[in-house]
Amino acid sequence: MTLQQLKYALTIADCGSMNEAAKTLFLSQPSLSETIRELETEIGFELFVRSNRGILVTPEGEEFLGYARQVTEQFTLLTSRYIDKQVKEKFSVSMQHYTFAVKAFVETVKQAGMEQYEFAVHETTTYDVLENVKNFRSEIGVLYLNDFNEKVMNKIIREHGLEFIELFSCDTYVYLWSGHPLAKQEVISMEELDAYPCLSFDQGEHHSLYLAEEMKSTYDYKRLIKANDRATLLNLMIGLNAYTLCSGIICEELNGSDYMAIPLKETEKMRIGYVKRKGAKVSHIGEIYIEELKKYRENVM
Repeated sequence: MTLQQLKYALTIADCGSMNEAAKTLFLSQPSLSETIRELETEIGFELFVRSNRGILVTPEGEEFLGYARQVTEQFTLLTSRYIDKQVKEKFSVSMQHYTFAVKAFVETVKQAGMEQYEFAVHETTTYDVLENVKNFRSEIGVLYLNDFNEKVMNKIIREHGLEFIELFSCDTYVYLWSGHPLAKQEVISMEELDAYPCLSFDQGEHHSLYLAEEMKSTYDYKRLIKANDRATLLNLMIGLNAYTLCSGIICEELNGSDYMAIPLKETEKMRIGYVKRKGAKVSHIGEIYIEELKKYRENVM
């Protein structure tokens, strides 16, 4: 049994006539009839019977041709993806919960358009950012290093066969809503923040102080709330006068204008960058995304 025989049989069924099918396939009718007889001999039953109304499919033939159609359709999809390259190219990014990284992704999609590319973005835990790039789920992963986590993070990055490229460094800021009691201050200390809940992104089963997305992960917080998405954290900021520690890079287009970043007195440097598979060439669309990320150097406060 060959794929060609299956296609011939399906054409006959669709045309309802051996003569019309032969014309469609640019074959002689005797040649097409001989091919079908060989197929019927191999499978052990007739696919078609002749009648005054032309060619009719037998009950056994109906079932057989149903499977044959699935096979030929799957083969067409396989050929399109890996031989003809007709499917869209894919580009995926994984990131810690950075609004500016999402905004850079938005701008990348706008530039590239969606006619040729299939896009994916994953805001996720630090560990999964590394896993996604390692396992080819994402081409690029956006995260940060600092003096505290650098040794451990670099070890994990190396073990995953990745490399870290720094984009820019920034100080630590307190991110809170504009109605917060401390919102009018020029600088905020950790001691002043003790009266309010600190918000942290839950790192799941791979939780570790070294994998935390927020600065000051070793600080003894009096009140700590963990969540797993950015929208929830923003709601908690308003509802509980909560705060989180961040890079100070704000994207009002995505988060709105109700939030602000104020310098932390006990600041530490964050080195924000991206990971990719070591030695791998970044794709064209990946280069566009990286250039969009670099633009936020100007937004570092």
